[in-house]
Amino acid sequence: MQLQFRSWMLAALTLLVVFLIFADISEIEEEIGNSGGRGTIRSAVNSLHSKSNRAEVVINGSSSPAVVDRSNESIKHNIQPASSKWRHNQTLSLRIRKQILKFLDAEKDISVLKGTLKPGDIIHYIFDRDSTMNVSQNLYELLPRTSPLKNKHFRTCAIVGNSGVLLNSGCGQEIDMHSFVIRCNLAPVQEYARDVGLKTDLVTMNPSVIQRAFEDLVNATWREKLLQRLHSLNGSILWIPAFMARGGKERVEWVNELILKHQVNVRTAYPSLRLLHAVRGYWLTNKVHIKRPTTGLLMYTLATRFCNQIYLYGFWPFPLDQNQNPVKYHYYDSLKYGYTSQASPHTMPLEFKALKNLHEQGALKLTVGRCDGAT
Repeated sequence: MQLQFRSWMLAALTLLVVFLIFADISEIEEEIGNSGGRGTIRSAVNSLHSKSNRAEVVINGSSSPAVVDRSNESIKHNIQPASSKWRHNQTLSLRIRKQILKFLDAEKDISVLKGTLKPGDIIHYIFDRDSTMNVSQNLYELLPRTSPLKNKHFRTCAIVGNSGVLLNSGCGQEIDMHSFVIRCNLAPVQEYARDVGLKTDLVTMNPSVIQRAFEDLVNATWREKLLQRLHSLNGSILWIPAFMARGGKERVEWVNELILKHQVNVRTAYPSLRLLHAVRGYWLTNKVHIKRPTTGLLMYTLATRFCNQIYLYGFWPFPLDQNQNPVKYHYYDSLKYGYTSQASPHTMPLEFKALKNLHEQGALKLTVGRCDGAT
C-alpha cells in the first residue's frame, strides 16, 4: 500500500513539473507577441525573454541543423569585432543547404516562369486568399523563361540589409569584393557607397517601396527618380514579390510598365507562390517561431542554395548599437519602427537571434560594426 502511494505521488509530481514547464513557455511566447518597442536594446531583448532568457538557437549534429535549446543562458547580442577570427563551417553550411532543399529549391522558387502562366490567369494573393489578380500582359512579358539562378554557384555572397548600423561602418569596399551581392528594397547606394558599397547582383523591391520611397509616382519627377534607380541596376536581377498582397498590384504594374516602355536593362523575377510558406515552414520546423519572414531572412534562406559562404551586413533590429549609440531603422531615411510590436508582421529580434547563433557556429558571418580595413 505504501509503495502504491509513493508511485501515485511520483506520477502527480511529474505531471505538475510538465505543466509548469509548458505554462512558462507559453508565458514567454505570449510576451513575444505582446511586447512593444522600449527604446533600448536591453528593453527590446527583455521584452522578448523577460523571465530567464531561455530561447537559444543552436546548431547541432542532428538531422535538423537549427533547434531551440530552452536553457537559462542569457541573450547577448554583442558580435565579435570584424577583426576577430571567424571561420567558415563548411560542413554545417552544406547540412543547412540540404535541409532547406527539403522545403524549397531557390533555383526554381526564385521566380515563376513564363511557361507556367499566361495573360488573364487568375492568382490568389498569398496573404489575401479571398482576393485575386489577373496576370497582365506586361507581367507576362517580364516573366523569365528560365530561372535567373539556373546552374549558378558563387564562392561568397553578401546580403546587405538596410539597418542604420551600416552608417560609418566603412563596409562598402568589403561588400563589393563578394562574388554576388544581394540588396533589399531598392535601397539607395550611390550616396552611401563608402558604407554599403555599389555592386548589386540581385535587389528586391516590395511594392510598398514605390509608395514609401517614390511617393507613388505622383508626378513626372518621382517617375524619373524611379526610372534612374532602375537604370542603375544595369543587368541585375530585380526581384518583385507581385503575388503577396492585393494592395501591391497597381504599383507592380507601374514598375513593369516603366521597365518595358524604357527598355530598362534588368532581369525581372517574381517569386513562386509557395516560396514564403516554404521558407517559414523551414524555420518553424527548426523551432524558430517567426511570423512572416523578413526580406533579409528570405534572401539568406535562398542564398544557401547557390552561395558557398554567406556574409550579412546591415542586420540589426535594435534602436541602439553595441555601444549604446542610437541606430536608425534604415540607413537612408528617418522611418521609425517597433521591432517587437505585436502589430508587426515580422519577429525581427527572434530572426536576428537565429542568425547570430548561425554566425557563432560558422554557417554565416554577421557583421554589425566596422569592417576590416575601414578608416
